[in-house]
Amino acid sequence: MVLFAPSSARALDLDSYLTEIRNDYGLPALAAAVVKDGHIISAAAVGSRVLGKNIPVTIDDRFHIGSNTKSMTATLAGMLVEEGKLRWDSRVGEVLEDEVAGMSASLAAATLEQLLSHSSGIPSDDETILDLYFSVDAFDYNLTDLRLNLLNQWKENEVSLPEGSPFQYSNLGYVIAGMMIEKVTGLAWEQVIYEHIFTPLEMKTAGLGVQATYGLIDAPVGHRLEADGTATPMLWGAAADVPQVIAPAGNAHMSILDYSKWASWNAGKGMRAPAIVSPETLQYIQSTKVDTPVRDNPPPGTPSTGGYGLGWGIVSFDWADGPLLTHNGSNSMNMARIVIDPAQDLAVVVATNFPGTDANVAAGKVLEHLYTVYGR
Repeated sequence: MVLFAPSSARALDLDSYLTEIRNDYGLPALAAAVVKDGHIISAAAVGSRVLGKNIPVTIDDRFHIGSNTKSMTATLAGMLVEEGKLRWDSRVGEVLEDEVAGMSASLAAATLEQLLSHSSGIPSDDETILDLYFSVDAFDYNLTDLRLNLLNQWKENEVSLPEGSPFQYSNLGYVIAGMMIEKVTGLAWEQVIYEHIFTPLEMKTAGLGVQATYGLIDAPVGHRLEADGTATPMLWGAAADVPQVIAPAGNAHMSILDYSKWASWNAGKGMRAPAIVSPETLQYIQSTKVDTPVRDNPPPGTPSTGGYGLGWGIVSFDWADGPLLTHNGSNSMNMARIVIDPAQDLAVVVATNFPGTDANVAAGKVLEHLYTVYGR
C-alpha cells in the first residue's frame, strides 16, 4: 500500500488547527491524520512530549492507542479463521481445555466471536479481575504462561448475560481471545501482531507497551491525572502502561502516520495490499454483532450507543450521513480515537498523550472537523 505524505500547505493548516485545540483543552501534544483512497491527505503533530516542557513532538513520534488495539486482535483472529485454525464459533473450552482444565461450563462455552464482540457474558473489569492483571506473578513467567495463570485463577467463575443487550465491555474477553490465538499458532500474541500486522503494513514505529524508550523521552509520554487535578508525566516502567498480560486488549503504540496506515487499510475494505484477511472476512469483522445499550459518560474505549462488531464500534454521529466504524482507546494516561467510513474510503485518526474527559472531547472535535472537511 502506497501512502503519500501530506502537502506542506495542508500540513501547515492542520498544525494551526491542532495547536488551537491543544491550547483550548490544555493538552501536552496532539496528532491527527486523514487518509482518503489509500493516501494521507493531511497529517500533523503539535505540542510537547511532556506537559509544561519544551520537548516538541514530531510527526514520527509514537502515541499509545490503547483499546484501539482490539481491532487488530480481531483481525488476527479472522486470519486464523481463514486458515482453518479457529472458527468464529470456536469455544474457549474447546481450544484451551488442555491448559485450563476445570473451567465453568458457561465460560468454556463462550465463543471466539462472543469474546471479540463483548457478548460472552464475561464482565467488565471488576476488582477481582483487576487484582489478577496486577498479580505479582508477572515477575516469574513469560506472558503466555502468565495469561494461562490468570485464566486458571478465574476459570471457575460462571459468566452470564445482562438483561437486554448482552454487551459488556470486557478486556478479559480479549485476553482470552489472545490466548486462543497463541494456542493455535504456537506463538505469543505479541509475535503474531508484529508478524501479521505491523510488518506487512510497514508500520515501522509500531510497538507494544510504553511509547518512550526506557531512559529517553523520545516519544510523547502519558500523563496520570491526580486527585488534586494535577498531571504527572509517566515516563517509563510498569506504572506507565497497562499490565502487559492484557496486551491483546490494548497496549499498542505507533506514530500517527503508521496508525493511519491501519486506518486506511480498513477504510479500503481490505482490497489493498497486504492481504491480511480477505475483504469478505474484513466485512464480517466490521459488521454489527451486538447492539450496545445507551450509556451516559461511558469509559474511554467504549461506545455510548450503537452497534459493536469485532473490535469496532458501529456508531451514528450527527455530523455523518450514516454509521461509521469507530473506537476510543485509553490506558488512563493517553487517548486515541478513530473513525472510518468505508463507503468513502476515508478515515481520521487522532491521538494525544493525555487522558480524561477533556482529551476525549478534544479528540472528538478533531474527528468531527476533519471528517466534515474531507468527507462528502
